[in-house]
Amino acid sequence: MIKKTVIASLLLSGALQADMTDLQKRVADLEKANATTQTQKLQNALNNTNSFNQQAFIPDIALILNASAVSRNIKNSLYETYAIDGFMQADEIPFNKNRGFNLNYAELAMHSAVGPYFDADAIFHLHPDEFEIEEAYITTRKLPYNLQIKAGQFRSSFGRINKIHQHAQHFVAQPLVYEAMLGVEGIKDPGIALHWVAPWDNYLMLGAEALQGSNELSFGEGEKNNLYIAYLKSGFDLGERTNVLTGASVAKGKTETNKDSIIYDGELTVKYIFDSYSNLSWQNEYLYRDKDDAKQAGFYTQLVYDINQNWELGTRYGAITKNLDNQPDDLTKTSLIVQYKPFEFSKIRMQYTHDKSKSFEGVRQDNNEIALEFLIEAGAHGAHAF
Repeated sequence: MIKKTVIASLLLSGALQADMTDLQKRVADLEKANATTQTQKLQNALNNTNSFNQQAFIPDIALILNASAVSRNIKNSLYETYAIDGFMQADEIPFNKNRGFNLNYAELAMHSAVGPYFDADAIFHLHPDEFEIEEAYITTRKLPYNLQIKAGQFRSSFGRINKIHQHAQHFVAQPLVYEAMLGVEGIKDPGIALHWVAPWDNYLMLGAEALQGSNELSFGEGEKNNLYIAYLKSGFDLGERTNVLTGASVAKGKTETNKDSIIYDGELTVKYIFDSYSNLSWQNEYLYRDKDDAKQAGFYTQLVYDINQNWELGTRYGAITKNLDNQPDDLTKTSLIVQYKPFEFSKIRMQYTHDKSKSFEGVRQDNNEIALEFLIEAGAHGAHAF
């Protein structure tokens, strides 16, 4: 009986070993076939040269449309003269300019891999009366030590929201402190950026940028490139449901009169996740500017509740906490928003804003505004930061 058991065990062991050997061979064959496929794709893409093969890499193309209906207590001709005392006078108004109806822009976005080493992105804004290159840049794909280089014209990663396009933000307009110091367009310049991501479980990114410095509200010395930006951003989890993002940024440049201008930024975002579609996000930023030896500062705080896959509620409060000696320091702006997403790539959002930060033709006046904005995103469009 024992002899039969031993023989059976040996036969079973041999069969199992044969099966494992066969499985390992099949895995090796699959890995070899996959490597061959990738090599062939790369060879086809390069086409025996270093040039881009359009047939191998068809660019992702997306079209975004943004239109709105606006009601406000300030007539259009007067609204075009608005100023934020101590900060800016009659800046460009690209979004929701008119009391009535607005076609804010059509955005055409293109993305493509360029061989094995670069990605290329271009974003064009088509306004009713102009064509604008919003961004056009390349980024590296393979650099050692978790490094990445971006070069071209792009939105800076300064702060929390500067790099996020208007349609991807939670609110219709920029926070007050951003509008006052950087304008509604933010920092967007030709230049180069270097990023390093730490090879750790928690997110840690160090970045530096050298830009032309054409933002006239805080910089604008046009004789040479003058703007240099550095930032540290980190993210980590508190338990299974809470995510935290923190960061600090500094931007240093020259004004049109060749005087120093520097802006410091601190950010904190806490997000609690209820389930796959429901979460509560609390976001904050504080900006401090020393421009021509004049110190100014402000902040915003916002709370956004994604109820489910379709509905979102939010509120934001912003204030200027430090202004020039002879300028008002009670500038505030409060917004409430309701957003409905019938589908992932369409949004209908209504925002009420009570704005106490502006003067019109030199006279301070509260602006009460209701904006109904409609957005669609068609085509292949990359994901946005949370």
